Amino acid sequence: MRKLLTLIAGSLLIGGVAQAKPADREAELERAVRGRVAGEPVDCIDMHRVRSSRIIADTAIIYDAGSILYVNRPRNGADSLDPGDTQVNRLYGTGRLCSIDTVQMVDRVGGFYRGTVFLGEFVPYRRVRTGSAD
Repeated sequence: MRKLLTLIAGSLLIGGVAQAKPADREAELERAVRGRVAGEPVDCIDMHRVRSSRIIADTAIIYDAGSILYVNRPRNGADSLDPGDTQVNRLYGTGRLCSIDTVQMVDRVGGFYRGTVFLGEFVPYRRVRTGSAD
């Protein structure tokens, strides 16, 4: 019994250390959009323009559409966001992903369901232009 309690306590300690703090996640998101300015939120993005996506654990999904990064902070289910998982997007004929859609998170290795994310608005971040207009 004592060995079991020690094992449980040790795994909780290791799990607590390995988890990033919310401030660390916000800093990671800030680094991802550094040098860009947020625009007005949009309800939908064209998925044919999206090159890739990146997950910030428990925080946001970043969709890379070339010159624009779209940041989506889910309305619900952000705790299901894990960079080690795969997103399953179901597009219904329009080729667009919208704020009313959901994203299923699936374990990349085992293929089992990890959670549902209810998307929010997409905030576009565009590069800041530097230099003078002279």
